[in-house]
Amino acid sequence: MENIRYDLATALPEIVIVCMAMFVLLADQFVKNNNRIAIYGISQLTLLVAAYLTFSTHSPSVTYAFTGTFVDDAMADVLKLMIYLGTSLIFVYSRQYIQQRDMFRGEFYALVLFSVVGMMIMVSGQNMLTLYVGLELLSLSLYALVALDRDNARATEAAMKYFVLGALASGMLLYGMSMIYGMTGSLNIAEINNALQSGQNIHAVLILGLVFIVAGLAFKLGAVPFQMWVPDVYEGSPTAVTMLISSVPKLAAFAFVIRILVQGLQTLAVDWQQMLMIMAVLSIVIGNITAIAQTNLKRMLAYSTISHIGFVLYGLMSASINGFVYALFYVVAYVLMTLAGFGIILLLSRKGFEADKLDDLKGLNQRSPWHAFLMLIVMFSMAGVPPTLGFYAKFSVLQAALQAGYLWLVVFAVLMAVIGAFYYLRVIKLMYFDEPIDHHPIEAPIDMRIALGVNALSLLAIGIMPQGLMELCAYAITRSLS
Repeated sequence: MENIRYDLATALPEIVIVCMAMFVLLADQFVKNNNRIAIYGISQLTLLVAAYLTFSTHSPSVTYAFTGTFVDDAMADVLKLMIYLGTSLIFVYSRQYIQQRDMFRGEFYALVLFSVVGMMIMVSGQNMLTLYVGLELLSLSLYALVALDRDNARATEAAMKYFVLGALASGMLLYGMSMIYGMTGSLNIAEINNALQSGQNIHAVLILGLVFIVAGLAFKLGAVPFQMWVPDVYEGSPTAVTMLISSVPKLAAFAFVIRILVQGLQTLAVDWQQMLMIMAVLSIVIGNITAIAQTNLKRMLAYSTISHIGFVLYGLMSASINGFVYALFYVVAYVLMTLAGFGIILLLSRKGFEADKLDDLKGLNQRSPWHAFLMLIVMFSMAGVPPTLGFYAKFSVLQAALQAGYLWLVVFAVLMAVIGAFYYLRVIKLMYFDEPIDHHPIEAPIDMRIALGVNALSLLAIGIMPQGLMELCAYAITRSLS
């Protein structure tokens, strides 16, 4: 009985969010349309309570629950707090957008909360089945969210593509896990690591299982050659859902990679380093070059995401503590940049108009100098221009790769980053040097304006003083992997 209480206490934030997601679905049936703001408030309060529980129960030590299938450590707590913050910003940015498109319903908030639970399970999973359950809960919630606008044919098509390719990737991941289980006799991450360190189970089947696992992980990250779903899903989804797909799930995917490849399959690091290296190089090349040809803003940001994932893989492929710290720092920076970028798109959108074309940004400085300045910071940060957060993030992961001996790959990445800066600077040129096509006034709730301003300015502030965030990332990684 005492063990059950301890297990439930360890997973209390997840339990709270699951219960509140179901409550939101039920409450939505009894709330009138003009009172649905209460559903929004309940969802934000849920995230606040979960954040309080996660923060108040934090301990530097590593604790296990549910017979070792669930772990509560520094990395889990830090990533969960970041997931709460990112999701809360998504709620703020998307409220007006979904109200104008008849999506302001309990289903939206419940599905987002269920996706948050999936991410939390991915972050705390210490067993391959636990990790897989978390991944599928996240994926199924995202599939439904993409198709939530039932009258939108493009959204339905994007949901079908996402579902079919996602199911294929999940099958590959599960097949790889089954091979690892067959060779080690366990699904527990720590036990797999111990079995491999004994040196008695290195076998071709094990390497084949690793290939399938890396392929499945690459799909979830959106890395080349498993990136084919990213631009179509980004473009076809409602922009509020695109913002969700492109941001906080990357935090959970990072934890997923750390749990499986680093904590479970560290003995096979030489093998997965080579695979990550190939994917990193291809992602940076294809992401940056293809983005140049895009005229749709969401597709451009999709290929930008692929390029950013390549830089994250630069940190991971170093297979060192510093590399993992810098990779986490880059993922957090990417999430902040993406939220601010899509926040601007949502700000410019209105009923019957999606601000998803590059031409829609023309003359933004004449319409709203403040919001043009915020978008300028976002674009500079994504391009890696100092002194923004994006520059320090790129510098960090390239430094980790250089320390690992990948000199020529670092030189190559720098050259590609220079090439990739073109399509970010093109956005700035459209905002500041072209005449506006749209003269409609920009209207948004005050909370959205404040959050967007703080979000974008933080890219500049943290870029100038990155020590605090870097120390937090170092604390999360070193406490969990030591």
